[in-house]
Amino acid sequence: MRQKIILLLLSILIGVATAPCRADGNAGAAYLSTSFHNADQCQLRFIHSKNGYQWDQVPGSFLKAAVGNKVLRDPSIARGKDGIFRLVWTSAWHGDAGFGYASSSDLIHWSAQKFIPVMTNEPTTVNVWAPEIFFDEPAGRFVITWASTIPGRFADLQEKHENNHRLYFTTTTNFDDFAPTKLFLDPGFSVIDPFILRDGSNYVLLCKDNSRPVLGLRVAFGDSPIGPWHDMSEPFTPKYNEGPCALKVGDDWLVYCDSYRKKTYSAYVTRDFKLFKDASSKVSFPPEHKHGTAFRVSDELLENLLKAGLASAAEEKLAPTNR
Repeated sequence: MRQKIILLLLSILIGVATAPCRADGNAGAAYLSTSFHNADQCQLRFIHSKNGYQWDQVPGSFLKAAVGNKVLRDPSIARGKDGIFRLVWTSAWHGDAGFGYASSSDLIHWSAQKFIPVMTNEPTTVNVWAPEIFFDEPAGRFVITWASTIPGRFADLQEKHENNHRLYFTTTTNFDDFAPTKLFLDPGFSVIDPFILRDGSNYVLLCKDNSRPVLGLRVAFGDSPIGPWHDMSEPFTPKYNEGPCALKVGDDWLVYCDSYRKKTYSAYVTRDFKLFKDASSKVSFPPEHKHGTAFRVSDELLENLLKAGLASAAEEKLAPTNR
């Protein structure tokens, strides 16, 4: 009976996943975003979309935190030339001097998890938050950035002594050897949630101005994914927005962000990262979705992920009744 239920659910999902859909001129496009839920903060989840505007939950979970303080928040993902997905995440609110890491070829089966201790050279470091991973294709390396507070390193201004962040980074080609940690950005105010993207031959940095007066998103520009960054913009969102990521859909870039006071997700459309149009009324996200990385995948990969997720969710739902 249990197998019949699972097979029936799978057949329904296959019909939904393979239904024809047009994505703003990108026929056959499929998009995923990493995700987590505040309710547990220890499971990797995904959401999916066919057009970048309407997002649905991928059933089930795919990785449970097993390193650091066994937290899994802010999962960020990038794919290298070898086709392998590399995932990094926040492994603790406070106390950990690094972040979690795992890899996968299909987003279903994952490698053993590693803890990457990037801030042990700074023993007073309070936290390592929201690591973001970017594949620097010309250099064949991965750039990983994050926010940390080192009390007393920078003037506190209006920030609490242990909540005054700057951005740091490291690079790696093999995830065994990492370049020494360096300062990535000090814009003169507390800053968190870096997100790097490449737009043609230019690089763009999205980040949250975490200073008390602002608490919104800004953008800066560079000729390299490790900076230096220049022409930092004024905030292009209202207060209480964080966790930006960007997705190219047609000719537009969609910048998604967590409007945490409203407990919803917002979106802004831009083509040059100078003019932004609020598109929040045009997007929808699962209510529990939090801070992730959106990226494009093949229809086949998405279909396999949906099948595996539904089977996992069905197993989880049925398991308690069979104990």
